[in-house]
Amino acid sequence: MRGADVDVEGRSTSIISVSEKLKAPYPYGYYGICTVGGMLSAGTTHLAITPLDVLKVNMQVHPVRYNSISSCFTTLLREQGPSAFWRGWAGKFFGYGVQGGCRFGLYEYFKRLYSDIFVDHNRSFIFFLSSASAEVFANIALCPFEAIKVRVQAQPHFAKGLADGFPKLYASEGIHGFYRGLIPLWGRNLPFSMVMFSTFEHSVDFLYRKVVQKRKEDCSKGQQLGVTCLAGYAAGSVGSLISNPADNIVSSLYNKKADSLILVVKKIGLVNLFTRSLPIRIMLVGPAITLQWLFYDTIKVLSGLPTSGEVATDIQVDGAA
Repeated sequence: MRGADVDVEGRSTSIISVSEKLKAPYPYGYYGICTVGGMLSAGTTHLAITPLDVLKVNMQVHPVRYNSISSCFTTLLREQGPSAFWRGWAGKFFGYGVQGGCRFGLYEYFKRLYSDIFVDHNRSFIFFLSSASAEVFANIALCPFEAIKVRVQAQPHFAKGLADGFPKLYASEGIHGFYRGLIPLWGRNLPFSMVMFSTFEHSVDFLYRKVVQKRKEDCSKGQQLGVTCLAGYAAGSVGSLISNPADNIVSSLYNKKADSLILVVKKIGLVNLFTRSLPIRIMLVGPAITLQWLFYDTIKVLSGLPTSGEVATDIQVDGAA
């Protein structure tokens, strides 16, 4: 952070804004680190929560049989054994790893791009537009992995994993089978990503201004990562509430509980779209997103980069009048 700026007439200025700090272009290596960080953080955290995801998917696809978390857990354990809770782990690790790389790497790229184009626009608009643009590509990459994962988790005899799942699905449904749920996937992840990134950015800003009451540059790396964790949990929890209806639709479509989006909505019911599997989804998404942001920012810090999130208000800097 500079102590003071001097204009062309020799006068000192004392305000440095976010828009000014965003003018210097990032090297492409920066986006590469963000992409790799997103891949590793998303892949590992989704792998770790595979058992919870198995419970969630089965409760969505078989709501009558599994009407609670405890009944789903005990029934799967009794009938299929402990290995049932790790079904779909490869789809989680590789699929969400690819999605995470696109989501985080492209978000940083689009945020810089749109900041240059829409100079005078509200920052929330930039956050929404950047995250939505990144998520479009991220979900195209994720969709084939998600198609296999959901079937493996809810249909034990479909396939063992990606290696036999990909050729089996292609043989039975062709390329359409891999992208059968793309529209609902966009419906789930676009609102989630937009709310998640915007909530994270605003939470970081709030925490530094109102709680820490110090500039990010003046905080230790541990303090900065602590802010990342708090903002990440807020972002994940709020995002899960927004995207739960589309998550139920995705699981139903992939397991052929209905043939179209309209039929799925009619069969599940409007209220159940918002409430079915919501408690376990909050348990699943909140900690997962927290860990993703923590791992992601740790990788950035170890690479010599600042932690994520911008303090969007102007910062007063001491300087000569």
